[in-house]
Amino acid sequence: MKFEEVFKVLDADIFAKLQRHLKDVEKFVLEGAWQGQTYDEISAASNYRYTSSYLKKGVGPRLWRLVSEVLGEEICKTNFRAALERRAQFRETLQSPAWNLKLCEELEESAINNHQDWGAAINVSMFYGRREELAQLEQWIVQDRCRLVALLGIGGIGKTTLSIKLAKQIQDRFEYSIWRSLRHAPPMDELLAELIQFLSQQQAINLPKTGEGKISRLIHYLRSSRSLLVLDRVETILHSGKCVGHYREGYEEYGEFFRQVGEISHQSCLLLTGRESPREIAQLAGEREPVRCLQLVGLEESEAQKILQRMGCLPGSTEAWRAIAQHYAGNPLALKVVAAGIRNLFNCNVCKFLEFVKQGGCIFDEIWHLLEQQFDRLSDLEIEVMYWLAINREPMTISELQEDIVSPKAKSHLIDTLSSLEWRSLIEKVVSGQIEPSPTRFTQQPVVMEYLTQRIIERVCEEITTTKVELLRSHSLLKAPAKNHIRESQVRSILAPIVKRLSIAFSRETLESLLRRILLKLQQEFSTSPGYGNGNVINLLYQLKFDLTSYDFSHLTIWQAYIGNTNLHQDNFTHSEPAKSVFAETVKAALAVASSPNGELLAAGNANGTIHLWQIADGKLLSTLSSHAGGVYAIAFSPDGHTLASSGDDNLVKLWNVCSGQCLMTWQGHAHRVRSVTFSPDGRWLASSSGDCTVKLWDASAGRCCQILQGDDDWVYAVTFSPDGQMLASGSGDCMVKLWDVSICQCRQTLHKHTS
Repeated sequence: MKFEEVFKVLDADIFAKLQRHLKDVEKFVLEGAWQGQTYDEISAASNYRYTSSYLKKGVGPRLWRLVSEVLGEEICKTNFRAALERRAQFRETLQSPAWNLKLCEELEESAINNHQDWGAAINVSMFYGRREELAQLEQWIVQDRCRLVALLGIGGIGKTTLSIKLAKQIQDRFEYSIWRSLRHAPPMDELLAELIQFLSQQQAINLPKTGEGKISRLIHYLRSSRSLLVLDRVETILHSGKCVGHYREGYEEYGEFFRQVGEISHQSCLLLTGRESPREIAQLAGEREPVRCLQLVGLEESEAQKILQRMGCLPGSTEAWRAIAQHYAGNPLALKVVAAGIRNLFNCNVCKFLEFVKQGGCIFDEIWHLLEQQFDRLSDLEIEVMYWLAINREPMTISELQEDIVSPKAKSHLIDTLSSLEWRSLIEKVVSGQIEPSPTRFTQQPVVMEYLTQRIIERVCEEITTTKVELLRSHSLLKAPAKNHIRESQVRSILAPIVKRLSIAFSRETLESLLRRILLKLQQEFSTSPGYGNGNVINLLYQLKFDLTSYDFSHLTIWQAYIGNTNLHQDNFTHSEPAKSVFAETVKAALAVASSPNGELLAAGNANGTIHLWQIADGKLLSTLSSHAGGVYAIAFSPDGHTLASSGDDNLVKLWNVCSGQCLMTWQGHAHRVRSVTFSPDGRWLASSSGDCTVKLWDASAGRCCQILQGDDDWVYAVTFSPDGQMLASGSGDCMVKLWDVSICQCRQTLHKHTS
């Protein structure tokens, strides 16, 4: 039936009731909706004479109210075509000369059609791909005679469209077919009563008063006739803010209904669609069970390209088409929205749009709203995991997530949380194709990651403004030890946009004051709680190019801080815990270096009195020891690697606990700069040499000076023990090298005299 024919019928009805004809713009909207177009597409078809916003918010709502009033039923953009077709056909039959014969045929057909009720099902004349999914679902429902099937997927992926296409394709295999949307979350009693009346052809009277009774009555009809029931958008009856599958208060009977449909033998099928799954599906589903579940993924690239081209996007390279399809994961709704944006904002040029996306992403309002609806349903634990996956920018294993997560509760429930997010279709598994088994990794679709990144940026800016830190403490905005390209992506996608927003909102003085207040708050209120707050503030200060000189970072837990090419002179890191941090400090004078006996650690003493301890494998800074008043001229590891000795300009010798960074002992006694320290092979003794022309022998465990070796007439620059620890060699400024017998503390020999 042509639109013009149907339009005449509708226009006549409206004129008869309201004494006015439909306006041109109203006809334009009706025709576009008849063809299954969005408001953006209708606007484009009018050569943008009418804006999409005007059609959607102005003309549309008034028009559907008008049509509903005239036709005596609720009409919307998605169901009006079916209603108009029925009305036009009926009117045509009555006006025919052979109306009595046609009317009989119409009534006979109506009796058959009464066994089909499509409710507010949308027009699916424009349908892309899904051949394999249709075949799979038809196999399950028609051939395998499954009793309960769930069609799940992220918003906009095409679940509703596919369910309608499938139901119409297989309707002749069933005596009864009914499609219903749960969009407005009807109470269980109302839905059961409606289904019973439909399957009984309005013959059921005196329905049971209890929900259990109504379920039993419905099961009776599902046994007596082969029926197809489709319930769309099942997530509306499920609880938000909890892990997947829990029902809203007052909707628990739906779970019993689904369970009985799946477990009790009958000849019908209930097809559910939703963004998340009722828990009964997870409990009952199996490859050979009468309950099955299909997770709907995006369209293939070729089908995605058809959507873009139909919306008027200019042909681009194969790589360009593929890039868009992959970025939006083949999501049909997202692709339609993006195509409209490419047409309206980029003059249909796909390549220009991709350039814009690479510069920082592009989320249109419709896609944002779509994802926000699903995100707002997540539990706190699910949100925490989703943020971590977005921050990391690449697939993560369970162990990597556990290492990053701070909350003990989130750690202990991580497996359940990941499973719940899978059922919501918000995360994807990445399994290595290698022969050797490797851990499963989890990631997000690019557009989901982009959406979460924007949420992180907004929330961090809000927390800095209010100094109420939550996300800043629970999540790191940057992974300091990560690969360079990942860390650069985190800076570009997360830190840089935060810095840009803050710089626009505040003066530099105000912004630095806010960050200092947050540091102080973290130091005072959360000093004993692990978290990423201090590391995040340091990273923001660094990205904002603030002078970090003289900042007090002492006694702080500093996780995931990354500072490159910055002078940290006079910064106080005393007793701080710089775990998982990388400090690429500009050191103008490294006066002493030493590696641990196992070759895993490297220590460097600087002219500013600090000692940095690095992990050699990845260059990660483990701790910064700051206690000498002047330059550190000598450092040495004990033989077991647990203790570090240092000496310097302040005439002191210090011992440090390598693991904790705590200063264990401070020895005084030298009258001048201490130029060298060394442990005996057994770790019992520590020898130090100084500009006071002496070598001191210290008991490393007792912390006292046992012997003073004298005999040099100039500075003693270096000392070292023999491999057996029996002899000690010293070299001085008078060009003499002496060997000392440690047991009797006497000079046994002057080996030779240097010329310089």
